[in-house]
Amino acid sequence: MKITKYEHACVTLEEQGKKVIIDPGDFTPTFGELANTVAVVVTHVHPDHFAPGSLQKIIDANPQVKIFTTNEVAEQFQKPNVSVVVAGQTENIGPFKLTFRGELHAVIHPDFSRNKNTGVLVNDSFYYPGDSFTLPEQPVNVLAIPASAPWLKMAETIDFLRAVKPKACFPTHDALLSERGHATFNKWIGQASEHAGIGFGVLQPGQSMDS
Repeated sequence: MKITKYEHACVTLEEQGKKVIIDPGDFTPTFGELANTVAVVVTHVHPDHFAPGSLQKIIDANPQVKIFTTNEVAEQFQKPNVSVVVAGQTENIGPFKLTFRGELHAVIHPDFSRNKNTGVLVNDSFYYPGDSFTLPEQPVNVLAIPASAPWLKMAETIDFLRAVKPKACFPTHDALLSERGHATFNKWIGQASEHAGIGFGVLQPGQSMDS
């Protein structure tokens, strides 16, 4: 399975000529060719993950595409393509098995209410947690690990990486970082990965790896 990172939190997966797009939000102006997209996962309602205009473009190019998301997104994007998913649910579409994990966004501050959030495990191989530290509940080959957010601190990120212990990981959710910020995150997570025997690599927007 081919994994391609795009700006900020968007990742696409390709298998047998079909594609799944995850979180094509407002911080991601382009995310590759839209043709042959069979599914979209929107992990939660925040605009850096959920962009109605982008979803409509995907639907226009793929009228039968399925969009899997939370009830909060579904309320704001009322289209027949949209299905609300819950933790533990599995959907098989084309060459993809999508298993959904978790229910809530990570805590930003106790004063702020927590939105719904769904992580997704694809083909029992690639895990994307959305804005959460929800575990995949099984071994995975590749983890997309969040790099920068109001809800995130390095100690929790390293603990999450160690708990998942994938074979490999790469940073995502990184649009808020400066050049020095990227270098700092990559240094610490790179060291943590090395100590845990996990392969670590950085994908620039448009670059790919295999799962």
